[in-house]
Formats: sequence, C-alpha cells, structure tokens
Amino acid sequence: MNRTLYTLLFHLGLPLVALRLFLRARKAPAYGQRIGERFAFGLPSLKPGGIWVHAVSVGESIAAAPMIRALLERYPQLPITVTCMTPTGSERIRAMFANEPRIQHCYLPYDLPWAAGRFLDRVQPKLAIIMETELWPNHIHQCAKRGIPVALANARLSARSARGYARFAGLTRPMLEEMSLIAAQTETEAERFRQLGARPQCVEVTGSIKFDLKVDEHLLPRARELRGQWGASQRPVWIAASTHDGEDALILAAHRQLLEIHGDALLILVPRHPERFDAVHALCSEQFATVRRSSGAAVDGQTRVLLGDTMGELLFLYALADIAFVGGSLVPTGGHNPLEPAALALPVIMGPHVFNFLEISAMLREAGALQEVDDAEGLAGAVRRLIELPKDARKMGDAGLAVMRANQGALQRLLDGLARLIR
Repeated sequence: MNRTLYTLLFHLGLPLVALRLFLRARKAPAYGQRIGERFAFGLPSLKPGGIWVHAVSVGESIAAAPMIRALLERYPQLPITVTCMTPTGSERIRAMFANEPRIQHCYLPYDLPWAAGRFLDRVQPKLAIIMETELWPNHIHQCAKRGIPVALANARLSARSARGYARFAGLTRPMLEEMSLIAAQTETEAERFRQLGARPQCVEVTGSIKFDLKVDEHLLPRARELRGQWGASQRPVWIAASTHDGEDALILAAHRQLLEIHGDALLILVPRHPERFDAVHALCSEQFATVRRSSGAAVDGQTRVLLGDTMGELLFLYALADIAFVGGSLVPTGGHNPLEPAALALPVIMGPHVFNFLEISAMLREAGALQEVDDAEGLAGAVRRLIELPKDARKMGDAGLAVMRANQGALQRLLDGLARLIR
C-alpha cells in the first residue's frame, strides 16, 4: 500500500468514521461535539508560527507536559499548539495549561491531505512534535512539503507494532524517511525504526521522558492528611489504576479474597476511561460499600472501595495507597505507565500484558521493583504478601525510585535534539 491508496481508502471509510463517532458519543457525549475541528473546519483562533505538539490522548498529554513547559521557557516568543484526538485528552490539556496564554488547543484533523493542509496553513508551525507512536502519513507528508521538520518524541515501537508497519512498507518507509528526528526510548526501538526506513542520522536514543516525572513536594503530605481524615492511616490501602473493561471484575475478585484475611483493606479503583465510571461504580456497589471520589463523600470504616472517577488526580490517588497495581495488563491492552507509582516509591504489580512498556517493566522487574501476576488469585496473593511483609514492600518501592533516578535526563537530551530543528 502506498499513500495514494491509503488516502483513497481513508476517504471511502469516512462513513465508518462517522458511525464510530456516533456510537462513542452515545456513551461519551463529548465525541459528538467539535466535529468540524476533526476536518480542519471551525478551528479556534490560532496564532501561527510557533511549535505544534500532538499527543493523542490523556497518557501522552501528561507525558508531554514537562516537555511543553520546558519549550515555553526556552522559546518565550513562540506560541505552542497542542492537539489530541480524544475528549479526555482535550480536557486534560486545557486543565494542565489553563493559566498559560501561549498554549493553543484543538483536535488534530483526520489524516486526509486537504484537512492536514488546511490545519498546517492555519498553524504554520516552525516545528512539529509527535508524541510516542502516533504517526499519520498525510500529516507528515504535508509538513515535508512545507519544509516543516517533524520530530517523534519519546518514541516507542513494540515488536508487534513494528511487524504491522513492515507489512505496509510502501506507506511507512516514505513516511519515516520524511521525519527529521526520531528520539527513541531504547536502542532496541531505535533499531526497529531504522529497519523500517528511518534515516539513521535522524534516529537518536534519548531515553524515556517519563523517567523525568517530578512529584510535587506537597503531594505526599496532602495524601497523608487525607488518609488521617478518613481514619485510614493504619488500614491497608491498595490501588488498581487505569483499568480496562474485563479487568475490573478480576480486581474486585482479588479484593474479595484479600478481605477474607485483611477485613479492613481499602481498594482505590480507577478506570481508564470516564465513559466507564458509571458501569464500574455499579459493579463495585453490587459487592462492596463504595464511595465515588467525585461525590466528595467521606471514606469511613465501612468503605471497602473508593472509585477514582475524577480527572487529573491519578498521581494523588497513587499517593494515597501503599501498593499499586497498574491496569491494562490483566487484559491484552498492553499495560500503562508503571513509573508513576514507582516515582512515589510504591511497590508495583502488573499482569502479563505489558507490551506497551516492555523495556520499562523489565527494568523495574529486574531491579525487584515490580511483580508480575497472571490472574485475580495471583493479584490477591501479591497484595496480601506486601501487606504482611512491609519491609519487602519498602524494598520494592525503594528499588523503583532508584530506577527512576538512574534513568533521568531524557528530557534534556530530547530538548537538545529539538533545538537543532527550530529555525
């Protein structure tokens, strides 16, 4: 497949795109709003001539935030346009940069040549930065036509994704050849990009900027204070964060097993997607005394589950816990970022499906900071062991924090690479 055929198929598939938006809007009404932006119509007022950063959704937006703040400081004369593809990503971007007038935001238009062209003619960026692996052939080609350098920041590419790209070499090779910088997280991923057609001189290993996560000094004291208000300073508290459909039932089964031994244990359950909050709350309430974080109701001695149904609080919810399970890993989603709990010196547990964070999870596992489990029973056993062996829990947490500190510096290396591209 080449780009011409890809573009034709994309146009033919637009009715399916519209149907998908309609179906998603039934669960999350925000998907039915700002449709014009997805085709580069009705864009908000955007000052041209700055830097364009694309972060597909919430996770990438949070990962991009330190880089964006550093760019604001380095280039005080330039506006920064931040795009995403999801309503939750849009909400997070607006919340993170609500007090920064130089941040502009809209949805990224679909990867159609005319939509990409309209968007770029409006924004006229000096540099385009794409987070992780969100590669769009027409957007990248339209940048190349206009002489706009494109950088892939914090780039990751699993073996499975690399095989998928390789099947469409006629499309992916020219796209990668047009990129000016691929800042890969590991040498393994860098080599995958080279083999797929990226120019070797444009591929650098900078590490993962997720290691450069900085924890607000007031976060842990606030968490300790809240646990004291709950009367839960001595209760075992564990968190299951960024969970997906099919995973919540397994976590609740593990919690039920845990309560047979530790009857006062409290679970903080945080679904990944807001449209699932109500369904997960119903699932929890059928089995346990449950409090929704968004309700503002107090957690008391009878509460067995706190549902984390707010946005932008994940790090704080981690700080409330003693033990962390990172979701998307008991189901074949690929797992989410284990470095967030590691940065708080929490022992980390994940399921077997960690291909989104293969190298990072391996580093944590080899350091003794992460334990892998296969099912609900294994999860219950792992949490129980860490409750009953607090020295082991502290040792795991300290090991994770050491891994974080040993691998910091990626953000500076990335910024140095981007500086060479800004004219």
